[in-house]
Amino acid sequence: MKFNDTLMGALLLALSLSILYTVQQYPVIPGQNIGPGAFPGLLAVLLAVCSVILIFKGLKTSSRVAWIEMGGWVKSWFHLRNFLITVAGLVFYIKLSDKLGFLICGTLILSAMMWALEVQPRRILPIALITTFVIHFIFYKGLRVPLPWGLLTPVQW
Repeated sequence: MKFNDTLMGALLLALSLSILYTVQQYPVIPGQNIGPGAFPGLLAVLLAVCSVILIFKGLKTSSRVAWIEMGGWVKSWFHLRNFLITVAGLVFYIKLSDKLGFLICGTLILSAMMWALEVQPRRILPIALITTFVIHFIFYKGLRVPLPWGLLTPVQW
């Protein structure tokens, strides 16, 4: 799917303005020149500038380009199915990760995605398990981001 630059610029401008509005409500930290909203605000201003440039670029070419153009993948059942599996995996993780845990959800989602991509069945589970454990290790130990344990809460390491 391809969107006209004017449309994407307008959406990104709306995003940057909403970020700027949000960071204005962040508390001021006494004794510091830079508060918690400084860097998100700076990035939002840069995004707004780029959005305006994108809007003007799109307006110059809007007479020749459609606002929204569907890509060829939308007509391909294989690609559309894989897109839907990806979205379903995200919804599955959002809804059930606290109950099942990251390790179980990650393994199930990766297994479903590899099955959809026609990976050899005997390789799916080992690859999904190893990949999920590596991702968990990177986030949990390396980045210190707590991932949900769910059913495996008694087995935390």
